Amino acid sequence: MRICVYGAASPTIDPEYKAKVKEMGKRLAERGHSLVFGGGGNGLMGAAAEGFRDGGGHIIGVIPKFFEQEQIEAICDFCDELIQPDTMRERKQIMEDRADAFVIVPGGIGTFEEFFEILTLKQLCRHNKPIAIYNLKGYYNELVHALEKATEKNFIRGGCMDLFYMSEEIAPLIEYIEDPNQQTHTLKELKEG
Repeated sequence: MRICVYGAASPTIDPEYKAKVKEMGKRLAERGHSLVFGGGGNGLMGAAAEGFRDGGGHIIGVIPKFFEQEQIEAICDFCDELIQPDTMRERKQIMEDRADAFVIVPGGIGTFEEFFEILTLKQLCRHNKPIAIYNLKGYYNELVHALEKATEKNFIRGGCMDLFYMSEEIAPLIEYIEDPNQQTHTLKELKEG
């Protein structure tokens, strides 16, 4: 499978997060998976790529040209394939199209946006790919709590909470994304449920 990893690019992240994401990448690669990611060389993006490299996995980086032109962030220099579209929208579309599953690791605004976009598309039955949150050190607890509150108040349908899986451990996360019997829903079920 091609695993799309969404996560932070910041070089100032606690090293414990980096070590765990690198370990996750290595374990996924050792199981025969490849990586599709945002192409950054720092932060948790860089850690995921390092892990996949160490595990012998194929790495596809997708980063807009202006990141290099404007020196926005370091680009991973060991991708097997580096795709440089013009826009962020194109970047996300390429990552989505190339992925068989999505793993969200801790991140900021861009990571939140990517998670919500891929979750919205699954809710609208535009894809049925696994979405897993690697909830390191409880990073996403408050976000999921906000989703639960919105569900309680009927802003989000209950079935939408079943569209992703969250774990603080690597093994169950891998088991979830590799499960060939993922539950499917119709748009009608999700809108009514």
